Amino acid sequence: MLTLYYAPGTCALATHLALEYAGAPYDAVRLNFKEQQQRSPEYLRVNPKGRVPALVTPQGVLTETPALLQFIAQSHPEAKLAPLDDAFLLAKMNEFNSYLCSTVHVAHAHGARGYRWSDDAEAIESMKKKVTQNMGDCFELVETRMFQGPWVLGERFSTSDLYLYTLTRWLEGDKVDGQRFARVADHFRRMNEQPQVQKVLAAQRA
Repeated sequence: MLTLYYAPGTCALATHLALEYAGAPYDAVRLNFKEQQQRSPEYLRVNPKGRVPALVTPQGVLTETPALLQFIAQSHPEAKLAPLDDAFLLAKMNEFNSYLCSTVHVAHAHGARGYRWSDDAEAIESMKKKVTQNMGDCFELVETRMFQGPWVLGERFSTSDLYLYTLTRWLEGDKVDGQRFARVADHFRRMNEQPQVQKVLAAQRA
């Protein structure tokens, strides 16, 4: 049995979706960020980074979304969430997921968590003002150079689609018009229609 620690509205949605698509047996434990449960001694014993997601496995705890997505895909090859038979395409999946993790997520985080990078109030405000532009630039690159269609990797559905869907959900809050990106917008619509997506979203809202 796997245990996923998550908070609604965070990147942990991608891992939650992967578990559902894989048909993996798992428990999902919600953390309340408003109550700072991610900083509680109990959770810090699970993940000393104080962030989500964290996935407790029989072998130990895993953190960081790209690692969790690959673990789930490789542990459940029958779900075909990764091109495990194609070394180049698997690397492209990890390249895409790493970009979302290291660049797109960071661009978004500058909006609400500028204190991670600066103690200067003016610098933090400056970071906030750049979020819309930076997120727009990131998604422009995804739209024009990184998205193969109809799925991220072309004809093969993968964890990249779960991760892209998760971060696309942030665009409205970052004041980016997602309709600017026709291919990404169509991908978002199709993902929204998937029963696994609806099931997980309902569970996170409950």
